[in-house]
Amino acid sequence: MNETLKNRADKLRRELNEHNIRYYVHDDPVISDAEYDTLMRELEELESEYPELAAADSPTQRVGGAADTLFEPVTHAVPMESLQDVFSEDELYAFDRRVRDAVSDPAYTVEPKIDGLSVTLIYENGVFVRGATRGDGQTGEDVTANLRTVRSIPLRLTEELPLIEVRGEVFMPREVFLKLVERQELEGEKPFKNPRNAAAGSLRQKNPKVTAQRGLDIFVFNIQRIEGVTVNSHKESLDLLKRLGFKIVPFYSVFVSMDEAVQEVRRIGSIRGSLPFDIDGAVIKADDFEQRRVMGSTSKFPRWAAAFKYPPEEKRTKLLDIEVAVGRTGVLTPTAILEPINLAGSTVGRASLHNQDIITERDIRIGDEVIVRKAGDIIPEIVASVSHEEGSAPYFLPTVCPSCGATVRREEGESALRCQSPECPAQLLRNIIHFCSRDAMDIEGLGEAILELLVNEGLVSNPADIYSLAQEQLAELERLAEKSAANLVEAIARSKQNSLSKLLFALGIRHVGEKAAKLLAARFGSMDRLMEASAEEIAAIEGFGDIMVKSTADFFSLEQTADLIERLKLAGVNMTTLEEVKDSRFAGKIFVLTGTLPTLSRSEAAAIIEGFGGKTSSSVSKKTTYVLAGEDAGSKLTKARELGVEVISEEEFLAMSGGS
Repeated sequence: MNETLKNRADKLRRELNEHNIRYYVHDDPVISDAEYDTLMRELEELESEYPELAAADSPTQRVGGAADTLFEPVTHAVPMESLQDVFSEDELYAFDRRVRDAVSDPAYTVEPKIDGLSVTLIYENGVFVRGATRGDGQTGEDVTANLRTVRSIPLRLTEELPLIEVRGEVFMPREVFLKLVERQELEGEKPFKNPRNAAAGSLRQKNPKVTAQRGLDIFVFNIQRIEGVTVNSHKESLDLLKRLGFKIVPFYSVFVSMDEAVQEVRRIGSIRGSLPFDIDGAVIKADDFEQRRVMGSTSKFPRWAAAFKYPPEEKRTKLLDIEVAVGRTGVLTPTAILEPINLAGSTVGRASLHNQDIITERDIRIGDEVIVRKAGDIIPEIVASVSHEEGSAPYFLPTVCPSCGATVRREEGESALRCQSPECPAQLLRNIIHFCSRDAMDIEGLGEAILELLVNEGLVSNPADIYSLAQEQLAELERLAEKSAANLVEAIARSKQNSLSKLLFALGIRHVGEKAAKLLAARFGSMDRLMEASAEEIAAIEGFGDIMVKSTADFFSLEQTADLIERLKLAGVNMTTLEEVKDSRFAGKIFVLTGTLPTLSRSEAAAIIEGFGGKTSSSVSKKTTYVLAGEDAGSKLTKARELGVEVISEEEFLAMSGGS
């Protein structure tokens, strides 16, 4: 290997890791983003051209590798103990008395208790080698690949200690959490309830690339074990951790009396609402490690520490009004407008009311005196109504959409009311993103960012507007050059020739996915015929349940749907099925796909099956004809063997289909 190239790669890694620590840990960058990107690109190119130069501590590893299917168990060398919770100052003083019965003149460190997911990080000779979740304290899960994507975790320490294992709390900053929830709502996903759940869900993603996009952070607060250095107190250990390049708990102090420690607990409680991350308490620890050794632990908790949990703060105020917004998935969301109050360190003038069931159950009415709480969630909520104004009436959500006036319905099994209109302005961006997506109309180049620009500029207010876009209009957009605009116009024109099944999926009919859209297209053949179909005719399609039938029939009964379809017709969008059955060799046969196939994607295999008149199913049963299994096939393969269903490989499948 060229020694000059190796030295250059080592130098780039050192520089980039130093800049990462400056930026993500100390918030003190010394180079611009552009300069950082230039160094990173050079290292990426070197490692790509000479794979032998790659190293475990390379910042190029932070983007996330291939998806994994299993988190291996990890037995902790040092148990990850939990702390005993206390809920009052009296309990803190009782803790102090127990400590003083065991040791003389203890000093206490007090620090915020971060509300996240506890992990350990292991470094050998200064290089990060493994990370694991707490689990049950004895055994956790190996999440090394995901932890590498957390940019505030150093991949190489500033000193090459033989071994150090540290404990920290992975969390999601509030600002990042709010953006994630907004994106989840936009994409029709169920949003995380609070930052802690979001952090836990993000860290346990099977695909590290997803974790890398979630903006996770960490505070390190403890040394589990160490070789090469001796530390004698908690404060000394935190100072060392900071020197090694870790992002440690944001503030900590040492106090010689419990009175002073309690004052600090109160202070932390008073500022928790203004912190950019969630905390659920304050931790009080004996500072001296020898005193900790003397005190030891019970079967559950260390005797030298306690976690003071802040009670959820509740206050009374007046409910002035109820606003109803329409979310990007069509759900009507009621929000209480309150007389402003100071709650958990911030001014609160709005609170979540969730849905009609909550409003009715708590008998919440406009003009009520209500109790508001802010505990764990970003958005405060109304806990209860204390009293009603004279003459007040129970509150009910509107029966039509406040945004577009269309009918709203509550579907079976749901607590939410939902607007049914495909043209509802409140759902516009999400609907259009779905309409243009790969599995729908597949308009290459019309991604989320460009579509958001088009909507904000007023150029698109309906999916049909996409087909009226001119190259000149697109070229004027901030993100598009002349060539890109021309390519977009061509992609839009090509999408007009898609088959009916892709258009039906693109319309975003609730409960109708790709497979159901293909069944509708195959059964009715044209959009006109489908729009004339009765619920009974739709119900006759094998695989269509009552909910799918009702959702489809309701969608095509709306005036807004008829208007949209007419505009798409006038734009020249195809309205008939183009799927062609080559022959019926798979007629009457049901395939279940599982695992990763060597060359085909599941959608490609499904297209071959349907092209020969067969059907695919998501579950194995006695009716299943074949299970097409690839690498890492799971429970479906096991069930197929139990039921005696024939299992075939991709090679066998391609032979059956003539190599299609």
